[in-house]
Amino acid sequence: MFALFEEAGKFQGGRVMSEAESSAQIELDSGKRVKVKAANILLRFEKPAPAELIRSAQALSQGIELELAWEFAPDEEFGFADLARDYFSDKATLEQQAAALFRLFEAPHYFRRAGKGRFKKAPAEIVQQALAAIEKKKAVQAQIAEWAQALADGNCPAPIREQLYKILFKPDKNAPEYKAVVDAARATHLAPLDLLQKAGAIDSAYQFHWKRFLFENFPKGTGFPPLQAPAIRDALPMAAVQAFSIDDSQTTEIDDALSVQGLGTGTVVLGIHIAAPGLALQPGDAVDHVARQRLSTVYMPGYKITMLPDEVVQAYTLQAGRDCPAVSLYVTMDEATFAIQATETRLEQVPITQNLRHDQLDSVVTEDWLQAGDEAAELTAAPGLRAPLGFLWRLAKHLKAQREIVRGKPENFNRPDYNFRLVGNDGNEPQGTEQVNISVRQRGAPLDLMVAEAMILANSTWGNWLAEHGVPGIYRSQASMAPGVKVRMGTKALPHAGIGVKSYAWSTSPLRRYTDMVNQWQIIAVARHGKTAALAAPFKPKDAELFSIISGFDAAYSAYNGYQAGMERFWTLQYLQQQGITELTAAVFKDNLPGGAVLVRADELPLVLPVVGAQGLARGARVRVKLGEIDEITLDVGGTVIERLDTPAEAPPEDDAGEDEPVAGPIAIAVDMNEADAGGGGDNPNP
Repeated sequence: MFALFEEAGKFQGGRVMSEAESSAQIELDSGKRVKVKAANILLRFEKPAPAELIRSAQALSQGIELELAWEFAPDEEFGFADLARDYFSDKATLEQQAAALFRLFEAPHYFRRAGKGRFKKAPAEIVQQALAAIEKKKAVQAQIAEWAQALADGNCPAPIREQLYKILFKPDKNAPEYKAVVDAARATHLAPLDLLQKAGAIDSAYQFHWKRFLFENFPKGTGFPPLQAPAIRDALPMAAVQAFSIDDSQTTEIDDALSVQGLGTGTVVLGIHIAAPGLALQPGDAVDHVARQRLSTVYMPGYKITMLPDEVVQAYTLQAGRDCPAVSLYVTMDEATFAIQATETRLEQVPITQNLRHDQLDSVVTEDWLQAGDEAAELTAAPGLRAPLGFLWRLAKHLKAQREIVRGKPENFNRPDYNFRLVGNDGNEPQGTEQVNISVRQRGAPLDLMVAEAMILANSTWGNWLAEHGVPGIYRSQASMAPGVKVRMGTKALPHAGIGVKSYAWSTSPLRRYTDMVNQWQIIAVARHGKTAALAAPFKPKDAELFSIISGFDAAYSAYNGYQAGMERFWTLQYLQQQGITELTAAVFKDNLPGGAVLVRADELPLVLPVVGAQGLARGARVRVKLGEIDEITLDVGGTVIERLDTPAEAPPEDDAGEDEPVAGPIAIAVDMNEADAGGGGDNPNP
């Protein structure tokens, strides 16, 4: 005796070896024996063999017209054998019964399952809806096939072009556009990105990177809702100082300024003045909502996306010629030894006399100029500031040396910083076709170091001050400088080994970083309330909101820095092509890459690339490299060593701040967050 049974939605047949009241032992054609519930056995028969019955019944089932079967079927529940007798004849054969079973089972839109081998026909309206859905699915499948063929032929259909970034980076795997790309990629044996490139889906490499960044980080666009900068209601005293800022010419969010009093008296008071939006903005208000979403200004060559709208920034920026609200840190010190005697924080109005610009003054305000230079230079470069700048330069060197003692080793800045200028861009959104100029600004230049050390002093002093008053802040810490020990963010005042300070809380860029805005609110609370500040501060100890801000900021800041690095690489590759550069000199700095390649760093450009032919060379060895093909989408370029130049006996030490530049671009980018802060106050002591 044979049996046909259903198990887990599949029909199988075999020989009945033994049978009890509720189950049977059945041997399959494979020889395997299975225990089958009696309720699952649908047909018993002596011949033909199960495999033959299933094969012939499945073929016969395809000839059963579902519409006709549905008409024949009774309205009440029925069995498959009943339908076979109604559809075929009163004496339906075993094969016809099995065929009816298979056909009913595979047509749930016509017949609902009501038990093992039993069914009930669906209402007419449900059938119509199901049939419409089936036809729609067929149409979608046909559309997918048409799009896939078009892609394989080198043409990108408009619907796929419109979904380009979603398909590549946040795909809906059930979407027909995505399925068409997958099918075409399989058919052509191309990676999806290569397929879409060949099909002309990407018109502009720059726009591809830009729109991808917006898609992932600003899906609703970069515009601001209508916002008005709240007025500062405090009656702030006027500071008796003449403060000046030091930034790049493109900087509109001027967060920090400096002042020096008491030169020549033996006791000097250094003023570090920070723009004070925290005196007007409050957690949870409309402006804060926008800042909390963006978390930081995004920088890229020739353009930026600000954390706050310009009309809000301009209300609080430290603009020359204005008396500006500020949170000021005054550090009283011995003029000769720089020994700190006292610190004080004040909320006040600060007269800003000058906005100095790095790019205009770095070539003038040199160490020689600060020590001796001519008087004409003082008049044109920084009128009246030779003495204050000279003091700040000496102080910066002292503070740096003190931190190096704590760090246990000197800070090394062997590579220059590079400035990117897009000719004629004037701050408008770049199109990717602009002429790019790349210039050098050496790390550790006097103006750089003055600002960096002043901001480190402020961030570490305020970080300690918050902790002393039991007020939480957002800190950056590093347990040690051992390899692999990274900078972390938290709410506790822990040491930052990389900088060499007891604690470090970003507080000096509240117009550009949300963490600094949060810390400024906490600092203001301590300045106003002193010992009771822990009760009055907006964020209390173990506040879940602080941890949420840290998590969001970390992710956003890493993404923004990654995009900035990618775009700097894009414009560097553009520079190579615009200048017709096909060869360059470089230094080896990493080997043992997959494929035997070696990484080199260009001598005169911000470019790292893999090369072949440098195997076995020591780190620091210099070579001439012939560049290969440039891919502006993946931001890849490789090279071949065509000449080996001098090989130093000992490679120069690497910079301490930041990781090595990424080799690949935003398609496969892996950028460790650089601690630099464009404008002062980053973890990098030399921003």
